[in-house]
Amino acid sequence: MRLHRNLCFAVIDGLTQIFNEDQYADKVIQQLLKRDKRWGSRDRGFVAETVYDIVRWKRLYAEIAEVKEPFDRDNLWRMFAVWATLKGIKLPDWKYFEGTPTRKIKGRFDELSKVRKLRESIPDWMDEVGVAELGEAKWDKEIAMQNEKADVILRTNTLKTTKEKLQNILFDFGIEAEFIKGYPSALKLTERANVFVTDAFKNGLFEVQDASSQLVAEFLDVKPGMKVVDACAGAGGKTLHIASLMENKGQIVAMDIYESKLKKLKIRARRNGVHNVDLKVIDSTKPIKKLYNKADRVLIDAPCSGLGVLRRNPDAKWKLEPEFLDRIRGVQHDVLQQYSKMVKPNGKMVYATCSVLPSENQNQVKAFLKTEAGANFELVKDKKILAHENGFDGFYMALLEKKS
Repeated sequence: MRLHRNLCFAVIDGLTQIFNEDQYADKVIQQLLKRDKRWGSRDRGFVAETVYDIVRWKRLYAEIAEVKEPFDRDNLWRMFAVWATLKGIKLPDWKYFEGTPTRKIKGRFDELSKVRKLRESIPDWMDEVGVAELGEAKWDKEIAMQNEKADVILRTNTLKTTKEKLQNILFDFGIEAEFIKGYPSALKLTERANVFVTDAFKNGLFEVQDASSQLVAEFLDVKPGMKVVDACAGAGGKTLHIASLMENKGQIVAMDIYESKLKKLKIRARRNGVHNVDLKVIDSTKPIKKLYNKADRVLIDAPCSGLGVLRRNPDAKWKLEPEFLDRIRGVQHDVLQQYSKMVKPNGKMVYATCSVLPSENQNQVKAFLKTEAGANFELVKDKKILAHENGFDGFYMALLEKKS
């Protein structure tokens, strides 16, 4: 493989923004890919994958390169040299790579890989929390899986097509996808592809949504004609899935504290042909109180650490802090207390997170059931998903029913 100067410069610029300017990797990469219209899919793929790779392995590569944050451009070139050497790529005769100790890099990699927090490139505190909550053996496998590249999974929009038809349509675009047993609407791409440029996406035939995430709406047990509240809707991936399961019949109230996210949901709903969603910004306690005892189903897709989806968001490892984890557990407790009041007698509620930590998951549910608000509920079932066990994102979901 031959390195091209303009692509390598794009990578270094992107890493500067992510590491030193605290920008989100996905947003930075979106901008980088628009940098040169002459780039083909292979060029864009190189830029995106290299940036993500170096972000994912930041701690390990920095240790090997013997550089410390904040990284100046020389430091980033040294980390790039580590990445290229470990990939077996011959370094060109550029000034940035002068004196790169190729043999030493491989030796340091072997040596440092004996220590999990360095091998898996995670902060000390995250390693300690993972071991404390999951145990050494499980955490070892889970964090290793969270460093693997995630598959691209699509969710068929059954309001517009079937899984079989969508598979054929994508095949005509040159995109191969396969069914996943146990996931009624899912298609997994056999090779990564930019599905967003296809007419199938523009016409709302599918959304990109991990297989584990697709289980949440199914878990909610919705039926056409119900009144359903998605209390932490965000940009609406699960809202749209709920709408398809309800066949566009009944009412979905999609709520969030961020109006900007609900605006994105509005656009996505239009593309998906969804027209039974009402959007409500949670700007006070009023929107919640108006719905007390009114909803057949409530979904609380709670804010969380995101430790189940690090494969998709490798920069989250470096943005997360232990103090945030403490705060978010408090938020989870509060939303369960408040949002559960929207469930009517005999109604059901799902509490879900994309975390693998019991303290954010089953422990929150147990604590809720012991409170005054939770005394009216009983746990019907729950599901704990670890990425290393099923190959998809780490998730948790609990189905609770309100007594009459």
